Amino acid sequence: MSISNQIIAMILGGGAGSRLAPLTSTRSKPAVPIAGKYRLVDIPISNCINSDIHRMFVLTQFNSASLNRHIKNTYRFSAFSTAFVDILAAEQTPDNPTWFQGTADAVRQSLRHLGPFPSDYVLILSGDQLYQMDFNKMLEHHKESGAEISIATIPVGDREAPEFGILKTDENNYITSFIEKPSKDILGDWESDTGPAMQQKGRNYLASMGIYIFNRKLLESLLLKKHPEATDFGKEIIPTSISEYKVASFQYEGYWTDIGNIYSFFEANLELTSDIPEFNLFDNTKAIFTRPRMLPPAKISGTTLEKTVIAEGCIINASRIEHSVIGIRSRIGYGSTIVSCYIMGSDFYETIEDLSRDQNKGIPPIGIGKRCYLRNCIIDKNCRIGDDVRLNGGTHLENTDHELYTVKDGIIVVKKGAVLPSGFVV
Repeated sequence: MSISNQIIAMILGGGAGSRLAPLTSTRSKPAVPIAGKYRLVDIPISNCINSDIHRMFVLTQFNSASLNRHIKNTYRFSAFSTAFVDILAAEQTPDNPTWFQGTADAVRQSLRHLGPFPSDYVLILSGDQLYQMDFNKMLEHHKESGAEISIATIPVGDREAPEFGILKTDENNYITSFIEKPSKDILGDWESDTGPAMQQKGRNYLASMGIYIFNRKLLESLLLKKHPEATDFGKEIIPTSISEYKVASFQYEGYWTDIGNIYSFFEANLELTSDIPEFNLFDNTKAIFTRPRMLPPAKISGTTLEKTVIAEGCIINASRIEHSVIGIRSRIGYGSTIVSCYIMGSDFYETIEDLSRDQNKGIPPIGIGKRCYLRNCIIDKNCRIGDDVRLNGGTHLENTDHELYTVKDGIIVVKKGAVLPSGFVV
């Protein structure tokens, strides 16, 4: 039996995504644009497709309209194929009047939709992580080890360990104990043999990646019979299962980051501008799929570019762009300087008539105007930034939430569709 018939994937869309606000104020976390042309949900879906897993459900309940639209316009399979990517939005039913209460509850409420689709295993993924993993290897490891539950784990160091669920394994790679976000004073008790290469880097702890494979019958039993009130996998289902079932660790040593907050999102995007980025967008065997757009190539005039990723459809006349990601349909005016920024771009082009109307109304056109200086910024979609605007992000700025922008960890996030008049300064 091929892997595509053995396993079915459930991708968790996350909660309200408040730590990623204001990027999640009008869209769900999996719909947040990444790398200039993709959405976060494209990452787990692409990993599944590259692993020959073609049956996927995406579970969501917050601001799901743009996510629904993206998935509908992107993942269309052959009429002769059994492949699909379906949205399962939280719904109230006669026997369950509540919305999703957590990761385990979301899967529990969605299990009835799996009924018509046979599979021996269920792969549970997060919709807000950046990585490239072959789930075939994880499933083979799961079967060969005789596990009933497998958890993908990644070695981490002292600094990161308190942010994750940390676990320990025995000589057979079965998980023997698990602790959620341990404090630094007890970390020493949770060191694991992560292998010489990882130990050399100081990565001595095994962290859960929030990626699970369950034997399907066990998953149904755990959620429907044994723990019908449990709401979360990491805090409830996994810890209680370790002593009762064979729970294996599948150690992954590639690039992985959890897009949990503005800082990690910003860093993950700018890391793509490195000469050899850890997350490789240019890999033939690990392609990231997204909506095919019929856009013209980018047009650049008189601009010095240094470590910059530019998506298609851009019109750029800036003076200098450095260490930045420029998203689809971005327009940047003459004399502007962009340093360490993620410009998400726009959803449409303005016509000559639109531009004339903007000018008559005294509002800037969509994009970034002339002689602007932007540093340490995220510019959300469809923003209008006038001429001579100066946005200088950095640790000198205090966290704040303004009508037009938010500052978090020194990063200025200009809100979707915001209009910054000429001469605006932060």
